[in-house]
This record gives sequence, structure tokens and C-alpha cells, in this order.
Amino acid sequence: MIEAAQQPIEPQGHPRGLYYLAATELAERFSYYGMTALLALYMVHQLLLPGHAQHVWGLAALRGLFEFRGAMSDQAFASLIYGWYGGLVYFTPILGGWLADRRLGSKLAVTIGALLMAAGHLTMSFDETFLLALLFLILGSGLLKGNISAQVGTLYPADAESMRARGFTIFSTGINIGSVAGPLVSGGVAAAYGWHAGFAVAAGLMLVALAVYLLGQRHFPDTRPQSAATALPVLTTEERRRSWALIGVIVLIVPALISYTMIWNVGIVWIDERVSLASPFGTVPASWFNSVDSFASIVVAVPLLALWAWQARRGSEPGSLTKIAIGAAITGASALLLAAGSLMPDAAGKVPVMYALLGFTGMGAGFMWYWPVTLALVSQAAPARTRSTLMGGAFLSLFVGMTIMGWIGSYYEEMSNAAFWTLDAGLAVAGALLIFAARGPLHAALRAG
Repeated sequence: MIEAAQQPIEPQGHPRGLYYLAATELAERFSYYGMTALLALYMVHQLLLPGHAQHVWGLAALRGLFEFRGAMSDQAFASLIYGWYGGLVYFTPILGGWLADRRLGSKLAVTIGALLMAAGHLTMSFDETFLLALLFLILGSGLLKGNISAQVGTLYPADAESMRARGFTIFSTGINIGSVAGPLVSGGVAAAYGWHAGFAVAAGLMLVALAVYLLGQRHFPDTRPQSAATALPVLTTEERRRSWALIGVIVLIVPALISYTMIWNVGIVWIDERVSLASPFGTVPASWFNSVDSFASIVVAVPLLALWAWQARRGSEPGSLTKIAIGAAITGASALLLAAGSLMPDAAGKVPVMYALLGFTGMGAGFMWYWPVTLALVSQAAPARTRSTLMGGAFLSLFVGMTIMGWIGSYYEEMSNAAFWTLDAGLAVAGALLIFAARGPLHAALRAG
């Protein structure tokens, strides 16, 4: 099993290793979101067009597989590719967690994952190897994502629930800084020098992430995998109860994740086609909007941490499940802003940009209420012997959410914009109501540990 020593807490309240892990994820997310900000637009405006599509290895076979329901538009095909790619990026962490727990150890797993992701971004620089690039990125993320998040949790004592939640919020803030910078830089480079130059920038930042991680390894817990010859102990009844409760939490955040991730796929296409992007400095690239939700997450982080700390001192801090439900509700309200904007175009028939900015901002703020809190909850409540595996399991919510998102997004052109975004909002609101309804029994099961 994994054995991890708690790291000394610094005077300012958090272990030094937290900041190296946050910096690693900052660079990795710069790379990842820089690429994904370009992905949907790249497919619609170049890769799937005649003269390009026929050169992509395996693309015709994949299209034939997806067109089981009949011929589809390039936007619908792109939405399905985006959804499955994004989903599999978050499915493979459970496999990466299993490998770290039993074979590689978390440090080696993260290192191999970073190398695979760098190879994927480099391979994206050629039309022909587009699907191979996605495969490298999926496998690399599987080894990196869950394991680096699990390392954050092992930095804290077992009973430091509030401190751990704040640590994950700081970690998520590092992620969001990279998520803001990636689309701005990669999108700007792609606009100036072409799609493949933008993808090459992402490859360079992935190598920076690896370098930061290697520099900080002495500050991380000493983990080693269970010997292959030794069977893992059987979970106790109480540990199984906690595990099932955590699975329930993971399932319940899926509707909010469907709603939120829709802006990365269909949202960017909607902005490119429907939103007024004129500015005094020229037309703004639609890909830059993939930075808005992450920027909002950064801006809200400090006041949110201050609010929770103030509430904790007064004994009125909401429980983790209540925070998650509030975040889902904020997500639904934000999607409704996109629906409202679609109903109120300007004189030129374009949606005023303020609706897109406010909607994307709300999505980022809502995310900070539920995602880092969910990771902290899993890290705290998961049985120690399978923590990396269950942390990888938390990312299955994104796998399910993004694959469903891609399928729903493939119907975008068959609905009015207002109806589409209202549907998106309804999913998140329904998820919030379900979490509120189930929080009592889930809380009881989790607190038992």
C-alpha cells in the first residue's frame, strides 16, 4: 500500500510542497487549456474541411463510427470528438491511480504522464497525427491528474479538514492561473502564426511543468507502491460505506459538470458565430473566452477563502455537501445568462458580449464552490490504502460529464440558441436540487469515518 509521511506545516499554514504542486499544475494547465481552447475551432475551421480531413490517420473510420444515427455536420462531429477526448482525459486517472498504488508510485507516474502529454502536444502540430496526439494526451493525463491531486491531500494531517479544503483551493487557484494564461497565449500565437504554432506553445509549457515537479520532489510525501506479491487488505464495513458515499457525491456533481464544460466546446463555437467580438483594438479571438471562467475562479478564490475562514471562526461555515450544491446552482444560473443573451441580440443580430462574459464568469465562480471541495472531501474520507485510486475515481465525474456534454452538444445546430442554453441550465439546477436532497444521509455516512 502507499505509505506517506505528513509534511511539516509552514508558519503561514500550508506545507511547502503544496506550492510546488500548484506551480506544476499551473504550467500543466497552461499547456492543456491552451490546446483545448483551440481544439473545437481548429476542427470546425480547418481539420474537418476538404483538403485536410482526408489526410488525418483514422479520421474517416471514426466518423463512420459516430454517424450510426445518420450523417452529421462538422460541428456535431467535432462536438463528439471533443466530448470523448475530454471525457477520456478524466477517465484514465482511475487507471493511473491504480498503477501508482500498486506499481509505479505517484512520483514516477506523474513524471511519465508529463512526458506523454508533452509528446501529445508536439504531435498535435501535424494534421496527420491528430488522433495519435489525442491518445498521448489521454494516457499522459491519466498518469498525472489523479496522482498529483492525491499528493496534495497527503501533505496534511488526517483531521485537518478545513485546512485541507483551503489547500485544495490554493492548488485549484494555481490551476486556474494556468487556465487563464494558456488560452490567451496559445490563442494569440495561433491567430498570428497558425493553429499548429499554438499547439507547439502548449508542448513547451508541458516540459516546464515537468521541470517544476522534479525540482520540488523532496518536499512531497515519500510514497511507494504495494508489493505485487502482497495482497491489499480487505476494506472494513465502515470503509466500504464511506467509499459508496463518495461515489454518490461523484455521481451527483455530474449534471453541473455537463453544464459547465459545455462552454469549452459549444460555448466557444456559439461565441465565434453569435457574439459581437468587435473592440477598439480589432476583433477579439473567440478562443480567449476560454480564459474567462478560469480568471473568475482566481478572482473569487481569495474572498471565498476569507468567507469560509470567517464562517469557520463563527461556527457557521457550510458543510462540504452544501458548498457543492451552491456551486451547482450558480452554474445553472450562469447558463441562463447565455440563454437570455440569445433572446436579446443587438441591431446587427449579434449577442452583446456582456452576456457571454457574465455567463462564463459565473461558471468559473460556481466551479470554485464545488470542485476543489469535492477533491478535498475525497482526499479526507477515502480509505488510506486506496486514496489514489478513489481520487482518480473522482475524475470519472468529468469523464461522464464531458462525454454526455459532447453528445448533447452535437444537437446544438438542431435547437434554437436560447433553448439549448436553457437545457444546459436545467441540468445544473437539477443537480443542485438532488445534492440538497441527499446531503443528510451522505453526510452521516462520511462523518462515520
